[in-house]
Amino acid sequence: MNKTININLGGFFFHIDERAFQKLRRYLDAISKSLSDDPQGKNEIIADIEARISELLSEKITDERQVVNENDIDDVITIMGQPEDYADAEESYNDASYSYQRNNSIGKKLFRDGEDKFLGGVAAGIAHYFNVDTIWIRLVFLVTTLAGLGSGILAYIILWILLPEAKTTAEKLQMEGEAVNIDNIERKIREEFSNVSETVKQAANQASDKLKDRANLASEKLKSSADEFSEKMKQNSKKNNGIQDFLDTLGKIIMAIFKVVRKFIGVILILFSTAGILFSIFGTFSVGSLEFLNIDVQFLPPFFFGSMFPRWLLTTFLFLAFVIPFLILFVLGLRILSKSVRKLHKTTSLTLLGLWLIAAFGLGFAGIEFATTHAIDGINISKNNLTLVANDTLTLKVWNDDTVFYKNNLNRYRNYREQIIEEVAGKIKVYSNDVAIDVEMSSTDTSYFTVQKTSTGRNRRAAKKNSKAIQYNFEVVDNTLILDAFYVSDYQNLFKDEEIKVTLYLAKGVNIFFDNSSKNFLYDVDNTTNTYDREMAKHYFLMTEEGLHSTELKALKDSEKKEN
Repeated sequence: MNKTININLGGFFFHIDERAFQKLRRYLDAISKSLSDDPQGKNEIIADIEARISELLSEKITDERQVVNENDIDDVITIMGQPEDYADAEESYNDASYSYQRNNSIGKKLFRDGEDKFLGGVAAGIAHYFNVDTIWIRLVFLVTTLAGLGSGILAYIILWILLPEAKTTAEKLQMEGEAVNIDNIERKIREEFSNVSETVKQAANQASDKLKDRANLASEKLKSSADEFSEKMKQNSKKNNGIQDFLDTLGKIIMAIFKVVRKFIGVILILFSTAGILFSIFGTFSVGSLEFLNIDVQFLPPFFFGSMFPRWLLTTFLFLAFVIPFLILFVLGLRILSKSVRKLHKTTSLTLLGLWLIAAFGLGFAGIEFATTHAIDGINISKNNLTLVANDTLTLKVWNDDTVFYKNNLNRYRNYREQIIEEVAGKIKVYSNDVAIDVEMSSTDTSYFTVQKTSTGRNRRAAKKNSKAIQYNFEVVDNTLILDAFYVSDYQNLFKDEEIKVTLYLAKGVNIFFDNSSKNFLYDVDNTTNTYDREMAKHYFLMTEEGLHSTELKALKDSEKKEN
């Protein structure tokens, strides 16, 4: 029967039997003695070793009532190693039952690297785990954020919450895949102390040189100023110094105001950049949403339609072009408010600059390529005969297909056209009401009408092909011509300034009746009574040598003139 002892090791509470406690104490004493010749970081090394031993014992103890025995201590020492393997101790600590494997490796563990972080150190920790450069992991997060509509950001936040930060030396060794033993713990801590010492030494040397230079300069200036001051004091000893005091006070007030304004500018930059970053993210999520485009199709630049680049790549370019400058402004605002905020690392700055230049060049090339697709106008004209003779009456009507897009009032204004993104026959199309109707006198004895479709393209052939592809329908029933109030075109032709013009050529002696549905689509129809286009609806006109003539409207206008 052995006595048990309660100990606090590395911040954890353990029950340990007396023999195991004595063995553990001798082991820690031997380690402490092995470090006595070089006391630098000794306390930190011992603390990390105790923390590692505590971690190993915690893995073995599944019940808080369980007692640590000698076998548990032997297993720990096997992993940690003997102190005489790394340094000469004052008192040898040898035990035949202990065997140390110097190259024992516990495998890597995933942590966040707090010493090489841009945000939370997640990318640096993953880079350690897969033994790659950190910049590649950050680029993976960036690409998945853009291509996956924010999935990279979500994954980063989740890992930031779940992964612990490597704070202790043991955790840093585990993160780098090195064995957590006495040798590596001691080496790691001494490297950190060496880095700190070197940094302090360099800073001290730089500060010393600067102090010497400034001291010499100050000495010379002080001597010169003292001579000038002495001379002025002799001359102005009797003058009033109130003006100088006033100027000094005014200077202090101005400096205080400047500091307040500086802080205010920092706050404005942070708010402005934050709004810009959020707008860029939400805008990226909205691209490709048909419902969003129906609200405001002009949200996207014109070159998003019909570009040789895929939509996701253009979206990525647009996001980077906007979000990177906002990110720089955000960091600048933080640095204005707090001097403790460090500037971006050189590698990070160059990476952001490179990404922004790629995005800017990509958008510029897409814009130029889009402009070339609008260089040439293309026209497609079709001729359709009307079986009309003298004294026949043609009725003109316009209608809209409500299954494509519902309009309670058919209209087409001269300076306005409506373009809607709609799904037609399972495909995304552009619905537009840019349809104009004109009436002219036929140069022959036959009546007919032409449908002129206009579009643009990179060259003449492409422009004519685009104009021919516009879908526009009409129907002739007896002596009634029914025209569509709209046309349908391909989605990528949204900004090609497409339009439809229908021209009726009536033979002399043919009558025409303009149905009320056509009043908003008549475009500069010449007539002998100078009647406005919209007022021609619901009236009969006769094609004469002088043009369209309405006896009814002429009599009405003559009557109005007499009354006036």
